[in-house]
Amino acid sequence: MADWKYTTGLHDLGNDCYAYLQPDGSWGWSNAGLITGSGTSLLVDTLFDVPLTRRMLDAMADVTAGAPIATLVNTHANGDHCWGNELLADREIVASRACRDEMMEFQPSMLKVFVEAEGLGPAGDFARRCFAAFDFDGITLTPPNRVFEGSLQLDVGGKQVELVEVGPAHTLGDVLVFVPEEKTVFTGDILFIEGTPIMWAGPVANWIAACDLIIEADIETVVPGHGPVTDKRGVERVREYLVYIRDEARKRFDAGMSASDAAKDISTAEFSGWGEAERIAVNVDTLYREFSGSSERPDAIALFGLMAELDETLRPSR
Repeated sequence: MADWKYTTGLHDLGNDCYAYLQPDGSWGWSNAGLITGSGTSLLVDTLFDVPLTRRMLDAMADVTAGAPIATLVNTHANGDHCWGNELLADREIVASRACRDEMMEFQPSMLKVFVEAEGLGPAGDFARRCFAAFDFDGITLTPPNRVFEGSLQLDVGGKQVELVEVGPAHTLGDVLVFVPEEKTVFTGDILFIEGTPIMWAGPVANWIAACDLIIEADIETVVPGHGPVTDKRGVERVREYLVYIRDEARKRFDAGMSASDAAKDISTAEFSGWGEAERIAVNVDTLYREFSGSSERPDAIALFGLMAELDETLRPSR
């Protein structure tokens, strides 16, 4: 694999595909992509707020001057991949139906209230540390105007792009964006590289299957939702984490341990080089609900409180 530099800005992957990267890839600092064809381009995801998205579009201007963006694909409904959509409201915006539905359930104003709320203790403090850098004021939620289920083929100026729905996994409507001719895939948050994956939806089997799909494909360049550009080795490593957490959580679930105690008990030493180890709190909670067959929604405040606690203990020791 090429030694791609993990620096902020637009990176030419050398095959009519570009990655827009935002180190360090932690909470909210997502990647996006650009695929160019003859006289037109497709954008993969926008960013967490309007100013960041505008800065990204400005960085792409030299490329898009001769190949204007005609289509935007949202890989999933998390705000750091779609809350800049309003800057492309007049283009075709494509996503899975499940992504569109989930996107409409969580407004930017809701996260703003959570981040600014007083009296939430460690949960609120942790949320502010994660999201204080972003501007959630005045965002106009702009959902997809074209949805699909399963898969969808798009033509980008003669270049074929294949969208494959692999959710629910990270979220309810995750989509992979394959560019077969260029042996490139944009994964959204199916992949966190050098950062801990976070499983809001599950089931974990779908996420593992999505990793397998990438590994089995004729792909050389992998642009993750967060972190540096990678190859199949990065995919395999994320798969290893998912299998490990699933198996360790299952042992503790069967032993009657609570989800919070299990999250504190499972060692993440094998993945000590990754950031955001505290996300194990969300992952174990989601797995426990899957194991029990529960349809209850996660308690976000409680989980952010537990992540705040784990953030203090996991960083120095694991």
